[in-house]
Amino acid sequence: MDRRGFLTAAGLTAAGAALASVGGQAFAAVRPSAPAGARAGAAAAAAGFAVPIDTVRHTRTWMAWPDSSAIWGSKLSGVQANIALIAKTIAKYEPVVMCANSASVSKARSACGSAVTVISTIPVDDCWMRDSGPVFRTNGSGGLDAVGLNFNGWGNQQTHAKDALVAGRVAAYAGVPFSTASFTGEGGAVETDGAGTLMATRSSLINPDRNPGVSQAQLEAAMCAAFGASKVVWFKGVLGRDITDDHVDATSRFLAEGSGLVQMPLAKDTDAWSNDARQQYQILSTTTNAQGHAVAVTKLQGPDYDKIRSTNPDFVGAYANYYVCNGAVIAPQFGDSTADAAAKKTLQRIFPGRVVEQLNIDSLGAGGGGIHCVTQQQPVA
Repeated sequence: MDRRGFLTAAGLTAAGAALASVGGQAFAAVRPSAPAGARAGAAAAAAGFAVPIDTVRHTRTWMAWPDSSAIWGSKLSGVQANIALIAKTIAKYEPVVMCANSASVSKARSACGSAVTVISTIPVDDCWMRDSGPVFRTNGSGGLDAVGLNFNGWGNQQTHAKDALVAGRVAAYAGVPFSTASFTGEGGAVETDGAGTLMATRSSLINPDRNPGVSQAQLEAAMCAAFGASKVVWFKGVLGRDITDDHVDATSRFLAEGSGLVQMPLAKDTDAWSNDARQQYQILSTTTNAQGHAVAVTKLQGPDYDKIRSTNPDFVGAYANYYVCNGAVIAPQFGDSTADAAAKKTLQRIFPGRVVEQLNIDSLGAGGGGIHCVTQQQPVA
């Protein structure tokens, strides 16, 4: 099932609607208790490890090759074509390692070409490397390690026996120390400016299917320990409407310390996702970061859903879900020519000196994700 349509397709609409109807009140009902085992915190903080912002130089990009018809059904070939296109495009700028199941290695290599390294030693369930992969950290002195966020299939909503082990196996392949965070989440659920500030949605993380019995304060402490940060900017989010419960990286991104971006809807759009984006912009543009500085927020105009190619009602048209690699920004385009051109212009202004490549990744968009969702950067130590 695709990620945005999962709840409806799985017959979980009533439960999702019940959660969504109480919004933030659902989180207040979570019973405070200590998270189990703070394993990635104090030692890492003492060593000065922190997750850098994704604009730093990368050693490589990690991706995963999907091959499950049980998950993707008739969409599988289109998603595979999108994954191959993204990998080949990134490989023009930095090395790409594609994790594939043994039975699919040949197909992945054929689709991705010789510029992409395809390996079979890290089995996968699906393609969302941002969520299942490790979060790499640096210490400014040549040190590199990795943290796993205890991926549990977005709250045990999808098979993930292989994906639950991907973070540790990627770290081992990269030859870096690995630890696990003292909370459960996904990489797409947390944005960092690399200078002490994180942002996330409450709906995705202060959620009983990821972190039962954990208060917001306890979760903040666990997140900051894992990422090497000191402040979390929280958005309410959208609960129970998609499998991710509204990952922040589809709407809001950090550009630098004191600088962020929010994708804005058209004035005519009044759905939950559009209202969520407006709330994220209001909060981010009026908050301060870990240094006490105001955050300057750039607006990135979203597409007109009446003008894009896809007619899928669950389509995710997230220009904000771009991926920054060495010398380039890999971004989507959706067929709304005016909005596509405007998004490219905005990204080019934000990232001067980098090539902005726009790709048709409509199959991924129909599956509930985008380019950032299927990539994970390994920064230079």
